[in-house]
Amino acid sequence: MILALILTFVVGYTLITLEHPLRINKTATALITGVVCWAVYALAATESHEVGEQLTEHLGHTAEILFFLLGAMTVVELIDAHDGFTLITDRIASRNTRTLFWIVGGLTFFLSALLDNLTTAIVMVSVARKLVRDNEQRRLMAGLIIIAANAGGAWSPIGDVTTTMLWIGGQITTVNIITTVFLPSLVALLVPLLVLTLRTPTGATAFVASPDEAGVSRPYVDATARRDRRLMLAIGLGGMLFVPIFKAFTGLPPYMGMMLVLGVIWVASELIHSDKDDADKEPFTPAYALSKIDAPSILFFLGILLAVGSLEATGVLRSLAESLDAAVGNLDLIVVLIGLVSAVVDNVPIVAAAMGMYELSTFPADAKLWAFLAYCAGTGGSILVIGSAAGVAVMGMENLDFGWYFRKISGLALLGYLAGALTYLAIFALLH
Repeated sequence: MILALILTFVVGYTLITLEHPLRINKTATALITGVVCWAVYALAATESHEVGEQLTEHLGHTAEILFFLLGAMTVVELIDAHDGFTLITDRIASRNTRTLFWIVGGLTFFLSALLDNLTTAIVMVSVARKLVRDNEQRRLMAGLIIIAANAGGAWSPIGDVTTTMLWIGGQITTVNIITTVFLPSLVALLVPLLVLTLRTPTGATAFVASPDEAGVSRPYVDATARRDRRLMLAIGLGGMLFVPIFKAFTGLPPYMGMMLVLGVIWVASELIHSDKDDADKEPFTPAYALSKIDAPSILFFLGILLAVGSLEATGVLRSLAESLDAAVGNLDLIVVLIGLVSAVVDNVPIVAAAMGMYELSTFPADAKLWAFLAYCAGTGGSILVIGSAAGVAVMGMENLDFGWYFRKISGLALLGYLAGALTYLAIFALLH
């Protein structure tokens, strides 16, 4: 049974990685893999009701993650529908390439901690398109955005799916993940940023489009629209910051706080557009925002987390952890290798597997393992353009070639990743 289960998972995950050559959406493959893995387990088990109970338990943990993501995505879509992010991005006005690297990199880093790295990457690439007209400089900017978005998401409980998974699972707490991973994540950005700055000539201009160019000038926004932008941005970002506070005070799961924020911003959206007719109001409604969210990604997480859950329920992941400990011997090195693997393999199943490999009874909340895993899995995906959701999204938006990214950005991302990892280990050694 174990062999059949592992074979099912490996075949399924291989098909997921071959999504583009096979032209089969990875969400469909993930859902099939998740269900078949549990079916193999159920057919081989002597007590099928025990398998059902285990599935129900795993589904409960998975549902917490999915509902959290559903709420967060909807809130972000509502802010975007009201052009709320333009209040931040329209204030970037520098023409100097070096200055733009720092402004865009820093803004991406902190914005991804409040939203998530995928959304932030998409928003900031859209901004870069308006600011930078030189193709090569814009590609370098896009590469920097990928690094900054992944680094910024790693130290925030709501900034990256994998960090959110660890947060919801009880492996990390809000204050600890911020205080321990912020500096390593910042180093992971600053090292590539410094190298890019030094490589760029001092007087280089980003060829910023002038306001009178066709298609670039900002449209007139009346006072009411400006008010709506400010209100939705304030509620959205303020609500995101409120979620960890809600969890700390009530002890309820994070998705409950996110559902509360969604409800509040939903009411605000209904009220500020109450005087419009249905046709004019539709693009600003939460119902429309729900139709715009990336539902296939949510179902992909469901499928892959179900598949990994079957491996955990059967003890496969525990055996894998024991084998890794025996082969490598050093847990820090194992986590660094996990981060490197996340550049090739999606970090969601890797972190889900690690959560099943190492139990909370052995490694309690805020243990060194968990924060280091959040950093490595979050930032390691930047090493290759296909290693993170942010990278794949930017790759499509800017037509980034895999080979170009590997030559121009991968080395910088790897340098930053290793520097940040050493920073984390050094800080931990000093504090302990």
